[in-house]
Amino acid sequence: MDSLIAAAARALAAGDPLGALNRVALRDDAPALALRGIAMAQLGDLVRAKALVRSAARAFGPKEAVARARCIVAEAEIALASRDLGWPAKSLDAARATLEAHGDHLNAAHARYLEVRRLLLIGRLDEAERLLDGFDPAPFPPASSAAHELIVAGIAMRRLRTKTARAALVRAGRAARHAGIPGLTAEVESAVRLLDSPAARLIARGEERLLLLDEVEALMASKALVVDACRNVVRDAGSVVALATRPVLFNLARVLAEAWPADVPRDTLIARAFRMKHADESHRARLRVEMGRLRTMLGALADVTATRRGFALVPRRASEVVVLARPVEEEHASMLAFLADGESWSSSALALALGASQRTVQRALDSLAAAGKVQSFGRGRARRWMTPPMPGFATALLLPTPLPID
Repeated sequence: MDSLIAAAARALAAGDPLGALNRVALRDDAPALALRGIAMAQLGDLVRAKALVRSAARAFGPKEAVARARCIVAEAEIALASRDLGWPAKSLDAARATLEAHGDHLNAAHARYLEVRRLLLIGRLDEAERLLDGFDPAPFPPASSAAHELIVAGIAMRRLRTKTARAALVRAGRAARHAGIPGLTAEVESAVRLLDSPAARLIARGEERLLLLDEVEALMASKALVVDACRNVVRDAGSVVALATRPVLFNLARVLAEAWPADVPRDTLIARAFRMKHADESHRARLRVEMGRLRTMLGALADVTATRRGFALVPRRASEVVVLARPVEEEHASMLAFLADGESWSSSALALALGASQRTVQRALDSLAAAGKVQSFGRGRARRWMTPPMPGFATALLLPTPLPID
């Protein structure tokens, strides 16, 4: 490795992409192309960065397996930054194995972190934890330690383990300051702010208030009967009933919970659950059928009793009934939650993260764009969608599955 390449690599490791480009901007050999690609990625030009890294991978000879593996890892990181979540995980795993076999443990660890971050983004927490389990970041530089602790904190937030998350963020902040990379320090500070931002909304006895994540954790551990509109489940301290595939039943349960301890008139239930402005006898008959189904589903948690004017929810063990909802609720709220992280997303990445078809996602994006809530740039496969962050809310916690059910 010549002196200019070595100096550019040190500049990139210190978070100085302009210093790296000053040394290799006019060179077209494989190592320079790779470093230029990483520098452009740090500067935010992800399209150019991806092209340069791919050119570098092709330019390295067949005997330079480690260099090509590093290029694959760099391309995966660029894909993650551009929210292109469909990149082949098998290629990254093969690159990680190559790096480990040749003793490049630092870049192998970086490859592992990229895969864990991808799993975290798409909500596959169990897989992310298994991949991270037992991994010790101690032998690596402070920047790697900070990245590790950020991932630990991210998993803990989604598992509602706020003490674990705060401790991990303290360690991440210490490592980021030691690394001296401003961008990394800013990422840690942003994560810390999430813990002090509203993560959910509590509705009880006709009143509403915002909850921080640690308050949500305390609520889930309490003896209250919680109708959880973040995951469409009903739970108390002893059991959980999932109604994600039964939207009508969940809507009925939520209306009853919001009115508790009072009952709800039949016409109100029909309007809220069936979206009917005017009820007739067929709707009332359907309401009786659905209430029977809800009574069966909630049998271990609560009873649904008929009153003179409607129905009421009567918990069996809990002394209180509450509704837990997102801080902001509107159509396509889950999609807006992903877009509100400030990054640009492809429609295919959103489809993967939401578990929906790309056509469904595209229709929703077109609707949001028509309402001025999102904007796009680029064309074809390069088209990306984004929206400014919602100030004052923990947008990273508004994922479709942010809360545990067991």
